[in-house]
Amino acid sequence: MSIHPQPVPFGEWPSLVTSDWVVTDTVRLGQIRTDGDACYWLEGRPDERGRGVIVRWSSASGRVDVTPPGWNVRTRAQEYGGGDFAVSDGAVVFSRNEDQRLYLQREAGEEPLALTPDMDARYADAVFDPGRRRVICVMEDRRVAPEPENLLVAIDLLQPGAPKPLLQGHDFFSNPRLNADATRLAWLCWDHPRLPWDGTELWVGEVGPHGDLRHLRRIAGGEDESVFQPEWGPDGKLYFVSDRSGWWNLYRWDGDAVQAVCEDSVEMGLPQWVFGMATYAFPAPGKVAIAQQSAGVWRLVLVDLASGAVQRLAVPYSEIGAVHALPGSVVVAGGGPAEAMSIARYELESRRTQVLRKSSALHLDADAVALPQAIEFPTRDGETAHAFFYRPTHPECVGPPDTKPPLIVKCHGGPTAAAGTALDPRFQFWTSRGFAILDVNYRGSTGFGRAYRRKLDGQWGVLDVTDCIDGSQYLVEQAQVDEKRLLISGSSAGGFTVLSALSFHRHFVAGASYYGIGDLEALLRDTHKFEARYFDQLIGPYPARRDLYIERSPVNALDRLACPVIFFQGEDDRVVPPNQTEQMVAALAAKGVPVACRRFAGEGHGFRQADNIRAAIEGELQFYAAMLGLNLPEPLDDLEIINRPR
Repeated sequence: MSIHPQPVPFGEWPSLVTSDWVVTDTVRLGQIRTDGDACYWLEGRPDERGRGVIVRWSSASGRVDVTPPGWNVRTRAQEYGGGDFAVSDGAVVFSRNEDQRLYLQREAGEEPLALTPDMDARYADAVFDPGRRRVICVMEDRRVAPEPENLLVAIDLLQPGAPKPLLQGHDFFSNPRLNADATRLAWLCWDHPRLPWDGTELWVGEVGPHGDLRHLRRIAGGEDESVFQPEWGPDGKLYFVSDRSGWWNLYRWDGDAVQAVCEDSVEMGLPQWVFGMATYAFPAPGKVAIAQQSAGVWRLVLVDLASGAVQRLAVPYSEIGAVHALPGSVVVAGGGPAEAMSIARYELESRRTQVLRKSSALHLDADAVALPQAIEFPTRDGETAHAFFYRPTHPECVGPPDTKPPLIVKCHGGPTAAAGTALDPRFQFWTSRGFAILDVNYRGSTGFGRAYRRKLDGQWGVLDVTDCIDGSQYLVEQAQVDEKRLLISGSSAGGFTVLSALSFHRHFVAGASYYGIGDLEALLRDTHKFEARYFDQLIGPYPARRDLYIERSPVNALDRLACPVIFFQGEDDRVVPPNQTEQMVAALAAKGVPVACRRFAGEGHGFRQADNIRAAIEGELQFYAAMLGLNLPEPLDDLEIINRPR
């Protein structure tokens, strides 16, 4: 029996996608590693207070938790972490969240053994050196001042103790990788004020008889070349991704010269916000599988290393976050418009995709899923920006005649990041209630080449803001959304974009800031080493251009802010400290502007606990409902709104 959709006001549609559905049976999929015929990954479990658990899959035993109950795997190196564990012959070395020490676990369920002393240090991106019975990893020594020292160290697996320094002298290190016979080590390094997507250096050193490094040689990279993911191939050559052409493409070094493996105007790399990222792997002799991104959409290809022939692999994903290999198959973290992010194995011979783990149990019928539509829109200065547009979607509801939906403009973080296309339960939460969403890849976003990525240099708080405004105005002019009900939401750097848009422009009627930046000078004083010089590029050197920091800080424009805002803040956030949110809330409250704030104990930069994720999305809905005068069809706990409109 067909159902004729009934007219219901936009924003008031009854939805099955509740906040419980957003977090129940949902996991955060993290790092992937392979070992023989087994695949390992890290998953964060909101229902277990965000606990990180290493999981192993093999065709023989299926899926098994490796991490014992009560243990929480997570490194906080460079605050954003990644590269939380390494595995070799079934043995796992990992970082424990509570004390940040490294531990060795020889088999699943075994009680882990501490490898490093209890000192103020963090570890990441480890690689086993089996012949020398040690691991090599990045160490962030926090006992020194004025900022932590980053170095490469060796840690003995038989005699736990203080790490042995191997390399130091650069501000940052990552990706230590040994060749097959452990005679050479490759690594990346870079220095302030650059970040890894601006300029990194790829080095190789010989490993001496006592495990030390000698005859160091720089292979690629520099101040204006970003090198990503060095890996030794089965052929003994060193592979890496570089943006020397203006696009992150794959290259290899044979010991003498560098040559391109696959060149195209597409991205084969990612901004290295965390350790352990991967976009290519070697699933079969003479073959490399590579994830490629064009205009925000990913595909997976198989390249013949001898002929250069490229074959597209039929994985059902338009977003790919990691690529690894098992014998005869490729393992990816991937998702699509109707598929939440999953860890999946693609068999080269059978051409079948097997899902090993889904990030979400959310299932919606095809007519209930809002699909992303890639759009390009003109900017006010005559250029072009990009976004994904999601229309309100419900099998039983439509908006009343002659009405348009409210629009939520989403500002991704970073700002060197990108909007994706995988099914996101949080987006479906909104679209199933009658909201439209515009997920903006403003200038500065990744996935459109180095030139597009660098357009935000000196323009943060300007171009990202106007691109979000221009994108929403484009939809108004296309008669897709209601110009009187434009909303904006973002987290971290995206929260700064939100606060800037609301402070310096009269365009949106309300906004939501998730741990957003309000005071750029305060952020400089409080932020961590990894991003300490990021703002030299995004704004200008400090204090020489202190005028720009003052001018672009929303907290300095409260006299111009007359728009309702809801804030969400973790009390343990070291990236954007809580005092910035508190300052903004107090000022808005005193000014008489409607404002709300949800603070979450035990949360840092990003929320990991189910109750807090649920409270945040419900609070945002309640706040918008109060500002737009919506009658929600579902009962929710009352949200305290200071200066609530009557």
